[in-house]
Amino acid sequence: MNLELLAVFGGASIRLAAPMMLASTGELISERAGVLNMSVEGMMLTGAFLGALFSWLTGHPAVGLVCAMIGIVPLALLQAFLSITLRANQIVTGIGINILALGGTTLAYREVFGERSSAVIPGLARWSPPGLGSLPVIGEPVFHQVWLLYAGLVVLIGTSMVMRKTSLGIALHASGVAPRAVDQSGLPVTRIRYGAVVFSGVMSAAAGCFISIGDIHTFTEGMTNGTGYLAIAAIIFGNWKIGRTAFACLLFGAATAMQFQLPMFGIHVPTALLIMLPYLLALIAVAGLIGRQTAPPALTQPFRR
Repeated sequence: MNLELLAVFGGASIRLAAPMMLASTGELISERAGVLNMSVEGMMLTGAFLGALFSWLTGHPAVGLVCAMIGIVPLALLQAFLSITLRANQIVTGIGINILALGGTTLAYREVFGERSSAVIPGLARWSPPGLGSLPVIGEPVFHQVWLLYAGLVVLIGTSMVMRKTSLGIALHASGVAPRAVDQSGLPVTRIRYGAVVFSGVMSAAAGCFISIGDIHTFTEGMTNGTGYLAIAAIIFGNWKIGRTAFACLLFGAATAMQFQLPMFGIHVPTALLIMLPYLLALIAVAGLIGRQTAPPALTQPFRR
């Protein structure tokens, strides 16, 4: 029985870590290129709403996912324009977009779903890798997940390979380390950073869709509930490395799952303490208490030719 509970806990940890992993994959690229996209939270929330809306309108959740990833591009371009072209403070602009997204999605939700709060929103299907889903005890609870999780893992691995083994990866790294040298080599720093921010936005939208149409099959106001900020903290926790960032997301997911799973083990801990646990871990990461953090030298620094 204890093994079954551990399997359920493991599956819940992976499920709750998935949106952070998707968002942090895109945000890591943006930060490596030198742009701190603090609007990840707002982009996740916007993506969650767009995914739920178009899934409900079309009856096809995959269409909702695609529409959300396309629909987030203008918001990502706005963030890029403010941060890169206008050289505005990246933290302030990001928080401003988060507030805009919260207000905009709340208004749109009440206008569209206000009288249809019980409307059924189709959700993304679940899938198990061949052979793993049929394993005894752990197969169903651990590996039977929304297919977007496995697609995210493929994107994570692909992103790691691009960053390590391609000229594009070298250019992205260099844009966050020595953008003036990149410019002198003939590469467009501005375009590289714009592309990185847009990629961050698309991945954030996918993360939001994982929550709305992948996990709970509905949309509620402010449903991301700080997940975007945790994704940014996971990057700091992971010291701007893809593998470590993915591990940090899993750690935060496990910390979040504890508030639902510990009572099943007969362990009674104040609910408020469990709710704050992932944010406490994030605070430890940001404070640098887990070791020396090495951010890209040009992170948040606007580029001037």
